[in-house]
Amino acid sequence: MTLDDIIEKINQAETIAILTHENPDGDAMGSSLAMYHALKSYGKNPDIIIPEFSKTFKCLPGIEELKSQTDIEHYDLAIALDCATVKMLNGFASYFENAKTKVCIDHHATNTMFGDYNYVNPDAPACSQILLVILEYFGIEITKDIGTCILAGIITDTGGFKYQGVTAETFEFVAWLLNKGVNVSKVYHQVLQVKTKANFELHRIANNRIEFLEDGKIAYTYITEEDEQNVHAENGDHEGIVEIGRDVEGVEVSIFIRQTSKGYRVSLRSNEYVNVSDACSVFGGGGHPRAAGCTIQGNTIEQVKDKVVREVIRLL
Repeated sequence: MTLDDIIEKINQAETIAILTHENPDGDAMGSSLAMYHALKSYGKNPDIIIPEFSKTFKCLPGIEELKSQTDIEHYDLAIALDCATVKMLNGFASYFENAKTKVCIDHHATNTMFGDYNYVNPDAPACSQILLVILEYFGIEITKDIGTCILAGIITDTGGFKYQGVTAETFEFVAWLLNKGVNVSKVYHQVLQVKTKANFELHRIANNRIEFLEDGKIAYTYITEEDEQNVHAENGDHEGIVEIGRDVEGVEVSIFIRQTSKGYRVSLRSNEYVNVSDACSVFGGGGHPRAAGCTIQGNTIEQVKDKVVREVIRLL
């Protein structure tokens, strides 16, 4: 598979769907919107299907074009971005699976190559960074709107350039976007620093519950559905809580469990040597060596905690 194959399929397609994973983070939103703007400028009229997203990303150009669903059952082309498995598409998977041609663009090392055409670079710190390379190859001009969306993805998936995996090329791309007129400091502030009141309240609740295990090598905290209801939380207001534990001196792995109607959502982060993707893969999840997640069914949050902690201890 080459990028020439993908652009050929784009040229042939009359109907195109852009998809990403459920509960999209900044990289999922940024890469999807960047692809949307790029295809529009290329003369296509794609549908970008993202039913729910955090209000943090309402600042991104094109956000008003998002659709919760469409009447098209069989797209000529479906493009999945920042998604390691078809399962991660969750309720939107049918749009992908029913499409005549399926393309996957991603940066997760655990990607299952579920598309007909897969462009996966696990060395890239963000899917958005890959997209910058792809669009340049396609000869599509990186406009200010496209650059803003790409930058949002890079900033959020690198934690503001502090996570492992950031390369010299990343900073070169950001400098290039700055020269294109993208307001780096403004995007950084909007997608990484501004918090909703509900997000602040959930952070406070989780911070008060934090436990340290295994001589301080593991940090653990959680929030419940009731917690979210009490603070009137919306989609995405739990973001960033897992970082509370990782930032504490001596902690190698931070565990955050969030109770949802679909099960217990587990987020893991590590600092130096534990591959948390290995831990999550045991429970059907995955991600990156230093950031991963999964969903576990269980009767109580304590049961889920015990399962996850036991697996993390095995990797310490």
